[in-house]
Amino acid sequence: MAEKHSHDVIPLREATKAWFAISLQTFGGPAGQIAVMQRTLVDEKRWIGQQRFLFALSYCTLLPGPEAQQLATYVGWLLNGVKGALIAGILFILPGVVALLVLSGIYVAFGDTTLVESLFLGLAPAVIAIVIQAVIRVAKKGLGHPALIGLAVASYVALTFFAVPFPVVIGFAALIGWGLGKAIPDLTKPKTAAADDGPPPLISDDELHTERPSGRRATLILVIGLILWFAPVAIAALVFGRSSIFVDQGLFFSGAAVVTFGGAYAVLAYVAQQAVSVYGWLAPGEMVRGLALAETTPGPLIMVVQFVAFVGAYRAPGDLNPWVAALIASLLVTWVTFVPCFLFILLGAPYVERLRGNRALATALTGITAAVVGVIASLATFFALHTLFDNTTRITTGPLNFEVPVPGSIQWAAVAITALACALIFWRGWSVLRTLGVCALAGVLVGLGQAVA
Repeated sequence: MAEKHSHDVIPLREATKAWFAISLQTFGGPAGQIAVMQRTLVDEKRWIGQQRFLFALSYCTLLPGPEAQQLATYVGWLLNGVKGALIAGILFILPGVVALLVLSGIYVAFGDTTLVESLFLGLAPAVIAIVIQAVIRVAKKGLGHPALIGLAVASYVALTFFAVPFPVVIGFAALIGWGLGKAIPDLTKPKTAAADDGPPPLISDDELHTERPSGRRATLILVIGLILWFAPVAIAALVFGRSSIFVDQGLFFSGAAVVTFGGAYAVLAYVAQQAVSVYGWLAPGEMVRGLALAETTPGPLIMVVQFVAFVGAYRAPGDLNPWVAALIASLLVTWVTFVPCFLFILLGAPYVERLRGNRALATALTGITAAVVGVIASLATFFALHTLFDNTTRITTGPLNFEVPVPGSIQWAAVAITALACALIFWRGWSVLRTLGVCALAGVLVGLGQAVA
């Protein structure tokens, strides 16, 4: 592997503009977010090679926390070092933090988010089209062998129809990838992309990052990261007392941040149960409303924890003004949820970069990459199911465990906007932002029409 770049691959200012533009398009959970980065960073700007992008995604998939946000942090580090990682990771969540803060305030003030939800009515169906495009693109470039296609399909089936836990799927994919690598020498060889015209990527697939791992660097990052992670909780304990809601939320969501393997959906049931039954931060059913708000805002879906913290502190503010307590809790929980994400990337990325030439690791991660295609497709199925239908029912027969839609609950407006988005993206070749804008406008018109009716 050639060592080529040292610090900024592109000017930091240009990268910052790109990350801000990406952050405004990160609707639809990890599937939609990966789609946006794939399109912007790999296909359009040519800043990073396809295999390099998939390698980083495979590593981030192994970590607890939102893999799309961590992928942005990783690529930001590749492009502009630690500054780039911080800018990419922070900008990735910033619009969602602001939007969900506003929506949470509207919810506790008025108890009704109909007007706001009508604004986003068209965005969720549009994201379905964007995700379909991402699955197709990543599958074409990441599944270079029939065995990997089979592994992707098997992962999709295991997740979607048998409810196999995400870590189990990824673990088996790594083992199968390693085994296939021994049997098939050219397994990790990327597909030759005859149709992939354009300049070579700035960070090629075989280029090595020049920041070498060291024990001193790792120790420094670990100490600083742990201090930054827990300092706000310690300050809250000193200022408000150990029994305050801020300390309870800070400690609970710090723990949740390191067990969120498999993305937000894998941990939301646990968070909902604890928030409602144990702590009483939410009333039964409110987690679903918070999830609906989080799905209509940009950024990782795990941002729903911000809604939980806001509502809980607003209703139990102690001696503080409810709005002040809600703001403090919301920002505190966001902090303890995402600081570990930066810590995992900045600690691990230099080591992972040096291991890219290790064939055993490369084949294992190739297996994980194939599984990730199935994961994205499974998330897209889940997202489409809950966007196009109001109600679903779960079928459990023997090992089978999957959701099916209730036919009478189909949302024809959502179906129509999905069809519109697919036509704009696949037929007309429109950009993501332009498509989202048109579909959002369509959603507003439908929402206003429903309100009048």
